[in-house]
Amino acid sequence: MTRRQIEKDMRGRVEAVDWAAAGEAIAARGFATLPGFLDAGECAALIALDTDDARFRKRIEMARHNFGEGSYGYFAEPLPEPVAAMRAALYPPLAKIANAMMADLGQPHQYPRTLAAFSSRCRAHGQSKPTPLLLRYGAGGFNRLHQDIYGPLAFPLQGTVLLSRPGAHSDGADFTGGQFLLMETMPRQQSRGEAVALEQGELILFAGGDRPVPGKRGHRRARMRHGVATVTQGKRHTLGLIFHDAA
Repeated sequence: MTRRQIEKDMRGRVEAVDWAAAGEAIAARGFATLPGFLDAGECAALIALDTDDARFRKRIEMARHNFGEGSYGYFAEPLPEPVAAMRAALYPPLAKIANAMMADLGQPHQYPRTLAAFSSRCRAHGQSKPTPLLLRYGAGGFNRLHQDIYGPLAFPLQGTVLLSRPGAHSDGADFTGGQFLLMETMPRQQSRGEAVALEQGELILFAGGDRPVPGKRGHRRARMRHGVATVTQGKRHTLGLIFHDAA
């Protein structure tokens, strides 16, 4: 497909999402899942990019920085067309949810309606490096709980698409284990964790920083972190979609 066809197709997928339900899920649990957002062929095409160093501006070996076990690469500009189209199409409905979150937290900050306008705001804050990334984990790989903050400006929601096929390794699946992890922490309370078993092509949208949690006296601020449980067999690839750029 041409770039315009890819962009049109991605906008159609995003418009088909029940965003009211997605917003309710994010408000209730900090995340929403969209099964089958990419098909198996699209997942395989993104995985194949991992061997092309020219597509990446930076590679990270996680063990070197005590981030976990595995590796990831930040895509260089121009972004792969499906990644750019997905990011641009998802941003507008997510900006509406993000603005509601900020209102509940009592913050006046409002995110613009388009990714292009938000990217301009990032550049004004000295953040111009692209942040979408491709992650790879082998057996024993994991990602410690963290936040993806790359400068003074951060968008509170982000996404991850599972590109590999999970399941029983004996049945030909790509990997076992490796559930997506979310941890919610609030003052004077024990932390709450979620382990989400994604399917191939499934997109999870989640709060990457602080989020409002309803309480008896209005909303409370919860700190969110995310990571990946240990992969027990095989290889696990994911696409990470971050909407703010890096300094």
